Amino acid sequence: MLTLDEAIKLYFKRDRIAELFGIEMLEFGNGNAKTRMPVHDMHLNGLDIVHGASIFALADFTFAVASNSHGTVAVAINADCSFVKAVKSGTLYADAKETSCSPKIATYSIVITDDAGDTVALFHGMVYRKKESIIDIVMARQAASQA
Repeated sequence: MLTLDEAIKLYFKRDRIAELFGIEMLEFGNGNAKTRMPVHDMHLNGLDIVHGASIFALADFTFAVASNSHGTVAVAINADCSFVKAVKSGTLYADAKETSCSPKIATYSIVITDDAGDTVALFHGMVYRKKESIIDIVMARQAASQA
């Protein structure tokens, strides 16, 4: 039997955007999560600063990890992001905190910072919490792959 932490790691290992963007999970649990994304040339826009889509992807992945960390599938129903500082290089960090959680709806605040700890963006998201279990989904995938 898988632990919840093992199941969440396997569940998010399948996130193709996080893999493409080089986003790494640092820690997660109880509605919180921390991630990082080293900035590479592919993350830059025409001004040679980190593209808003790259920052949003980091925040959104961190939001997903935090909101699913209870073990119940959660899907985004609303998200917004304010970009407050331009970044050209280094590593970006995302820190997600759960701000409210009910059986069906939960909200999160994610702060994106740079290497100096300066705020780069502020992201807020809301999820709908489904009845499905992350552990059940991962176990079903494992069984299907072994069949």
